[in-house]
Amino acid sequence: MKTREVVEYLNSRFLPVYQESYDNAGFLVGDLEREVTGVLVALDVTESVVDEAIETGANLIVSHHPLIFGGMKRITTGDEAGRLVTRLIENGIGAYAAHTNLDNLDWGVNGVLCRQLGLERCKVLRPVSGALRKLVTYVPNDKADEVREALFAAGAGGIGAYDCCSYNSVGTGTFRAGEGCNPYCGSIGELHREGETRIEVIYESRIEGRLIGKLLKAHPYEEPAYDCIPLANKLMNVGAGMVGELGEEMPMYDFLEMVKQVTGLKVLRCSELCLNKVKRVAVCGGSGSFLMGDAKSCGADVYLTGDLKYHDFQAAGGDIVLVDIGHYESERFAKELICSVISEKFSKFACRISEHDRGYIYYI
Repeated sequence: MKTREVVEYLNSRFLPVYQESYDNAGFLVGDLEREVTGVLVALDVTESVVDEAIETGANLIVSHHPLIFGGMKRITTGDEAGRLVTRLIENGIGAYAAHTNLDNLDWGVNGVLCRQLGLERCKVLRPVSGALRKLVTYVPNDKADEVREALFAAGAGGIGAYDCCSYNSVGTGTFRAGEGCNPYCGSIGELHREGETRIEVIYESRIEGRLIGKLLKAHPYEEPAYDCIPLANKLMNVGAGMVGELGEEMPMYDFLEMVKQVTGLKVLRCSELCLNKVKRVAVCGGSGSFLMGDAKSCGADVYLTGDLKYHDFQAAGGDIVLVDIGHYESERFAKELICSVISEKFSKFACRISEHDRGYIYYI
């Protein structure tokens, strides 16, 4: 199995197109044509993780945090990132990262944290904007079903949990074929009127190239007319953070004790326990202070995230309980998620979770 095949599959599942603009997800180091001997999954690429990859014969490391994050102007052994990149290349080990794109998928980092906490009826806290478009095309009535099915097969027509969604209206199209044309209907040089179906479907902009290709292949006209229209609608299953509800309301203190057990923490940092009960819970793995307003607006009783500062807790304002569960602890379940995605697809090599991947913060 070539590294290229694994990377293409990971891209199809983790969708790097949904990473944040500052991020650097995807295949970062290595040779795409190298045969994969094993995959090691970690939250961070560190010296000990690289050592483990060498010892276990894994030549591809899939991490959550990118080894190369900001711009690297030089690669030397004088700094940690350069030293790690050098070691990876010397030992023929590739590096792939699924970072904010995995954060932003509803089944990703935040989705798995919600499942660990037993939350139900979960949805994205801040859905992305600008990711949806609408395709409008005009097809002879007798070919409308065929073209519509081709658009669905290409990935268009999904709205939430519904698929094969379209709007269709019947009208009349006119055209006149010029010299050298090979019209599907009508005659060269004569104005033709054709009964047509106007088909409208919503799609994610990331599939536009494939979608247009399928349209042109399925459409009977030499020069089919179509429009690609940007939409203000939000893509509800992609975005930052998640919010869900407990099956039953819990006393606040009992809930926080449960959070400690799930995350493996012995201590929590939190704002004033201004509420006695918990029902609605918002989460964001990693650094999530930017979503505090969203957590309040959605009516969450508690907001769990990492990397909160002193004045972030002050901003709770008695409306919500803010809980810092640590950056590593809030994302630790991503490792099992990544490993399961790889293992369910590939059986020709071993995929294992690093035993040396640990957070950088220790509690004494």
